[in-house]
Amino acid sequence: MTIAPDDARRDARLYQIMRDFVSSMDDTLPGKFEITKEGIVHDMMSPARPHELTTLRVRKRLEKVLPEELVAHTGTPDVEDATEGIMRHPDVMVIAEADMEGEGSFEPRTLIAAVEVVSRSNPDNDWVSKMRDYPLLDIPLYVIFDPRTGSGAVLSDIHPTPNGPRYAMRKDFLYGEDITIGEWTISTENLPRYA
Repeated sequence: MTIAPDDARRDARLYQIMRDFVSSMDDTLPGKFEITKEGIVHDMMSPARPHELTTLRVRKRLEKVLPEELVAHTGTPDVEDATEGIMRHPDVMVIAEADMEGEGSFEPRTLIAAVEVVSRSNPDNDWVSKMRDYPLLDIPLYVIFDPRTGSGAVLSDIHPTPNGPRYAMRKDFLYGEDITIGEWTISTENLPRYA
């Protein structure tokens, strides 16, 4: 029998405490909860209309080009890896429909891509924390749309670094350009901006 080091047990216990807290707050407090290496992220603001419209348009554009067995999913459940101590909720997930079956959170390694629309109230969550967490979860593609600037980035090719896995490739884009996400190309025309 292998006994986990004290740090691993402490981290697992801390993650479970945060997970229990997030579960207990689901219908009590407004907003969205996620868990990172730094702790709980609580986005108290309801997403602005440009955020939701961007999410909708990106999802619809992806679904037009994805093969039938893949979906661009918005909504629940979360993507969770308890061993890493991370629970995230991408705005759009590209995933095989078959991998959505079952109960509980999605296994992050089943995601083909995570798409985020930058929040006006907490942009570092998307540009810093998720840029670190998604390669840790082994999500091969991470796409960021930023309605603050009318720009974004497609990140890919996870590689090891002294600070843990990171995306090696980053292709920046401006709204109005076509972008390629994996094997699929979509337009970024007519995506809304924050006022």
